[in-house]
Amino acid sequence: MASSFPSAGERVKDVRFTDDTISVDLLDGRTIIVPLAWFPRLLHATPGQRENWELAGAGYGIHWPDIDEDLSTEGLLRGAPAPGSRTSAPA
Repeated sequence: MASSFPSAGERVKDVRFTDDTISVDLLDGRTIIVPLAWFPRLLHATPGQRENWELAGAGYGIHWPDIDEDLSTEGLLRGAPAPGSRTSAPA
């Protein structure tokens, strides 16, 4: 049976933004790039609010205190958009 625990390499190293994407660099060398539209709070945040992020969950998550947004590397690796985002599947 496969373990559901994240590996140590799946911790966040850095976070960057373009106008349309968020890129998360992991300690194991991978980079996850997803549409910013998946995360409406980040999409509508100012550049300063986006840049004010901190590690959460022992490095397996990212927290933006200015907009109360949290993402996990597990969710990003699964390709899971925020509930209610324009790209979420209908319920």
